[in-house]
Amino acid sequence: MIKILASDGMEQGAVEALAAKGCQVDQQFYDSEALKEAVKNYDVLVVRSATKVRAPHIDAAKAAGRLKLIVRGGVGVDNIDVKYAEENGITVRNTPRASSQSVAELAMAHMFACARFLSIAGHTMREDKWEKKAYSKGIELQGKTLGIIGFGRIGQHLGIMAKAIGMKVIAFDIYHIPGIEEQLGIPYVEMDELLQQADFISVHAPAVDGGAIINAQTIAKMKDGVCIINTSRGANLDEDALLEALNSGKVRSAGLDVFASEPSANHALYSHPMVSCTPHIGAATKEAQKRIGVEIVDIISKQFNL
Repeated sequence: MIKILASDGMEQGAVEALAAKGCQVDQQFYDSEALKEAVKNYDVLVVRSATKVRAPHIDAAKAAGRLKLIVRGGVGVDNIDVKYAEENGITVRNTPRASSQSVAELAMAHMFACARFLSIAGHTMREDKWEKKAYSKGIELQGKTLGIIGFGRIGQHLGIMAKAIGMKVIAFDIYHIPGIEEQLGIPYVEMDELLQQADFISVHAPAVDGGAIINAQTIAKMKDGVCIINTSRGANLDEDALLEALNSGKVRSAGLDVFASEPSANHALYSHPMVSCTPHIGAATKEAQKRIGVEIVDIISKQFNL
């Protein structure tokens, strides 16, 4: 019997599908230390973003000789030491297609929230305040330029939606997908050009070595009054630099779904009146969870010829 540990949970339809194939699925979160023991007893480890799989976990799994597959239910795999796992005979897979639409829609939602004060205006109403005048200087998205940093599946979905409401869309990515500019009508530009032209900037890149993509230097190159959206990775944005820019007015507003540490302890940032924030829920839709579950079942089935 194939034993699967879903340490961050799994969509019920996927659990049932795997059970029908003769697998045992255990849904149990372990802290880092306990996980080193737990992985010794499973053939597959399925994680989301909460569980971090590092070298000590991989060493423990290798010593036991059972774990063959780690699946990240989602896009990024930076919470897994992928290279080390694969060097030690453990395959690592993810589900890059399943949550793209959901994350892109949340990014768009944050853009609307930033444009029209939705977060702070709603909050003040719940305090029995009617501050119509304070929030009467919203802006429209139509006619504005959206710069997308990271033009993979999520960035492409966002670009399509933004064009549909009349935005001009430009994109930066270190990898250029052949034909995508003509297909979507969205041109690639250099980073400096994007920073200088965009009214809204949305980040959809994986975390990379070398520090935050959005930092004091890149913010200085942006338009005054720019809106910044980050639904990618907290490490892609320098929170201190963003907070300073929000307070100075250089950055008009920000929409954040991810933070440098989670749960975030940066009260000054997430409580800022010009910040629209969510607690890392980009992929947390019923539709995305179902698609993730389907992909996980497919990955495991192919790995073990089920």
